[in-house]
Amino acid sequence: MDKKEWKAKAKSLKKQLEKLASDGTAAVGAVVEEVAEAVTAAVKKAAKPVSPLAPASFPALPRIAGAEFAAAEAGVKYQGRKDVMLVRLAPGTVIAGAFTRSSTRSGCVRDCQTKLAAKVPAGAGAAIVVNSGNSNAFTGAVGDKAVAEVTGGVAAALGLPASRVFSSSTGVIGEPLPYEKITAVIPALTAALTEDAIEMAAHAIMTTDTFPKGAAATVEGEGGTIHISGIAKGSGMIAPDLATMLVYIFTDAKIPAAALQKIVSRNVGETFNSITVDSDTSTSDTLLVAATGQSAAAEVRGATAKVFETALRGVMMSLAHQVIRDGEGATKFVEVRVTGAASPEDAQRVAMSIANSPLVKTAIAGEDPNWGRIVAAVGKSGAEADRDRLSIRFGDILVARNGWRNPAYREEDGAAYMRQSELVIGVDLGLGKAKRSVWTCDLTNRYVEINADYRS
Repeated sequence: MDKKEWKAKAKSLKKQLEKLASDGTAAVGAVVEEVAEAVTAAVKKAAKPVSPLAPASFPALPRIAGAEFAAAEAGVKYQGRKDVMLVRLAPGTVIAGAFTRSSTRSGCVRDCQTKLAAKVPAGAGAAIVVNSGNSNAFTGAVGDKAVAEVTGGVAAALGLPASRVFSSSTGVIGEPLPYEKITAVIPALTAALTEDAIEMAAHAIMTTDTFPKGAAATVEGEGGTIHISGIAKGSGMIAPDLATMLVYIFTDAKIPAAALQKIVSRNVGETFNSITVDSDTSTSDTLLVAATGQSAAAEVRGATAKVFETALRGVMMSLAHQVIRDGEGATKFVEVRVTGAASPEDAQRVAMSIANSPLVKTAIAGEDPNWGRIVAAVGKSGAEADRDRLSIRFGDILVARNGWRNPAYREEDGAAYMRQSELVIGVDLGLGKAKRSVWTCDLTNRYVEINADYRS
């Protein structure tokens, strides 16, 4: 029975229960009413709507030679859905990464950081294993054992050094990971590995996400085509560094590990570290980029390196924006565009102050062009600002300048603009040439509902 059919049946049951309540005694009626309310709540929770900002469909991602995927249902937390994914990567694969800098980062993150810093055995392959439903964070030695058991199990099954198996976990913090459920499905995962299952893998890593996230690019290299395919999860607890997100990007490019790491590090700041849903940084943020070296194209260098970096950055940006489009309860996709700052640091401070302001975000949710809240957010940012040089725009609409409201601005124009689903809030500080864009969403009642009930 699909979700639509289940919902219809539950609705019918509710009506029957309500009838019984009206026909029965008061005591019976009270019990029946309680059951009906429980049914209503269950229906509401089961019918998780897809974000109105979601893409029309999951994109067609190119196969990456040397990368195989599988997903399985382990029942870590969720029932009736796949919640573990495995990736096997060909011998010679190089891996780069970026991670949360949280002081309470998970055992998985610490383990990945240690392994990326270690010397790679010659010609070794690699693997990535990810579970949803439990973050295995703040679980002490028990969490470290879980990481070792899961990565060790995958290593044994695939004939890899344990040092080349990278793991991630996402979900509830502070609860021991039932790793036995994951190790139990390793044989099934291993048997199911195929180059065609990346979309399935994207579904398996979702938590409060309402849609799987994917992006791709191709580059014409010297002697052949280079392919890039990436998947991500993320919906809430989104703020730098990296947000509550897991991101896995795969390419068949031939590129040294050090060069790949430099490219990834250069582009994290203006992609994954420029998004925020709620200003809360996760314990589990992980970005892994794997290059299998299986493309017919020559090693990435020279002019090809520049094109490759641009393409990889595009994939990173697309995935970052999809995370915001799936922000918990989001109905608006918002770019905060700051220009004219005295320094890059000030541009960042102002942009994040606006993007993280609950007052700004709730005004956006209510489609209220309350530009005074933007003024307040600039003022509290700690960045250098001058009232008489400041200007504010909604899209192309000049709202305020030179320290006060633009005389030509009409409130009805601002209100009409705020009814759009994609918005640009522009702030020019008039002090310099530094600029920064960050992306956020509105703050709705649905965000509260999701996070008030996250662990049930």
